[in-house]
Amino acid sequence: MFGSIFTDKAKKPTAKELLAALGDGVALWNGFVEYLREEYTPVSDEWKFYKSWHWKLARKTRTICYLFPQQGYFSVALVLGEKAVAKARESKLPKAILKQIEEARVYAEGRGICVDCKKASDVEHVKTLLAIKMGT
Repeated sequence: MFGSIFTDKAKKPTAKELLAALGDGVALWNGFVEYLREEYTPVSDEWKFYKSWHWKLARKTRTICYLFPQQGYFSVALVLGEKAVAKARESKLPKAILKQIEEARVYAEGRGICVDCKKASDVEHVKTLLAIKMGT
């Protein structure tokens, strides 16, 4: 799902609203963000709006991913170039994620996919995808 629960363009989400929305999912969110900051330092972040509010994380000028807050969890959107797609095909990612990659529309930047992170294993799959993406 591309989009978050925060749809009012005039009101950027506050930390308190984010915490309330994520609920039990806040631990996964915080752990994932901490991982990104350690693994891909230096990481910059900013709230952006396109149809809904999302949190963009980047390393210098390269976008790492986008986080979309949901009710009780979050989604991670990322774009994979064709080299990354080829490496993902060789990985042991779940069939559902590989299918999403294959079915994604191809743009000049690559293929955009979105993974819901509701449990730790979902986050691990996204970490795998990011390692593939950032390593290419």
